[in-house]
Amino acid sequence: MLRLSERFTSSCHGAGFLFLILALVLPAPAALADDVSLDIPIQYETLDNGLRVVLSPDDTVPTVTVGLYFGIGFRSEPPGRTGYAHLFEHLYFAGAELRGDIPFDAIIAQTGGNSSAYTRFDFTRYISTVPSNALDMILWAEADRMSAPLLTDRHITTHRNTVRNEIFLNVENQPYQGWPLIDLPMTAFENWHNSHNFYGDLSDLDAATAEDARAFFRQYYTPNNAVLVIAGDFDAETVRTRIRDWFGPIPSGPPLPELDVSEPEQTAERRRDLVYPNASQPGIAVGYHMPPRGTPEYYAMMLIDMILISGDDARMQRLVASEGFGSRVSGSINALGNAYNYQGPMLWEYNIVHPETVNSDDVLDLLEGEIARLREELVSPDEIARARAKRLVEFYISIDDPSTRDGIVDLLASFALFDDDPTRINRIEEGIEHVTPELIRETARTYLSPHQRSVVVAIPGSGEEGGE
Repeated sequence: MLRLSERFTSSCHGAGFLFLILALVLPAPAALADDVSLDIPIQYETLDNGLRVVLSPDDTVPTVTVGLYFGIGFRSEPPGRTGYAHLFEHLYFAGAELRGDIPFDAIIAQTGGNSSAYTRFDFTRYISTVPSNALDMILWAEADRMSAPLLTDRHITTHRNTVRNEIFLNVENQPYQGWPLIDLPMTAFENWHNSHNFYGDLSDLDAATAEDARAFFRQYYTPNNAVLVIAGDFDAETVRTRIRDWFGPIPSGPPLPELDVSEPEQTAERRRDLVYPNASQPGIAVGYHMPPRGTPEYYAMMLIDMILISGDDARMQRLVASEGFGSRVSGSINALGNAYNYQGPMLWEYNIVHPETVNSDDVLDLLEGEIARLREELVSPDEIARARAKRLVEFYISIDDPSTRDGIVDLLASFALFDDDPTRINRIEEGIEHVTPELIRETARTYLSPHQRSVVVAIPGSGEEGGE
């Protein structure tokens, strides 16, 4: 058995690693689980204040990546506080009690490292990659801002304007605006927590005060709602002592609010036809509710995603190529992340921009025909084997970057945050290896029927503001 232990050796990176995996899996994909497995080193503990800590030592490259994930995302925002998770993503880079009014990313820049942050459905993450000898500085700065960030009216005004500009840049001024990332979830979901505009209502953001931000911080940015992941070149015992000294004294926050994100069963197709003023071509975006995460059907959907839209050999890609549409079908499980880093209702979605000479309903019928085939016919074992191989290759590539270790940190944090078990990363193939042709068909029949789909049709506009 090939063991990808201590992460990967230096010869197993980038394209070379992809070719290695393809060589292993494609001749006999059904035997994949016996040939390849992960053995990423993981040390996991929870501090007395509730902070979950994941350590993954790896001396392949003399850098360290620190990821801090908070269990607050778009869907856990309270009503009247839309956009706060995103706003706080920016606010958290401002000053803090011990370092003063020095932005966090300025400290990172001094080390020669880099940092970033983003907000998703179920978490907000902050991630920094620095040279190994700068780890103490970064941990100290992270503990400082978790303990007491500077949240003044001046900081609120500055970062609120940043968020407003980001909305105008990334949504309002884009040809297709919120299609399909925003408009499709708002169509497919009924529960407010899942269906509100995650960029936020500008009236909520405009009303935000420093005290509102401090209250949000006290509720959500607490050790008992956080996971700290450190991956890279470090001494585990030394780092463990630093974490206990600097993070241990930070008090736990209050209990998290009860949050019901469940969705009622969908019994009829939901559809919206939206005019996008700056769009040049029509398009369709289609979403289906995912099975619960971790179930056999969830893993079947992972392979259905590969069978239908991933790669040139995927059924929908071959279909649109034969029709001469001149564009590809895009889509995924969890369009704002990946198939693993969410907790709660989620969509599998696909979308395509198509020529005006073709009617959108005809395109929808054409592509949905491939889904109908899955409901009616058994997929061949060879097609499942190819889908399994593509899914695992995609997974291995996502974690095969020793310079940032971004993919590994993301999965370690997600599995700790949602499952209290970061070691799930080493068992990633267990679910998909048991998917059968019968399970594919049954999953399609249960979750991919026409009455369970939501459709957003993008109608090109004239350059003037339009609507439904």
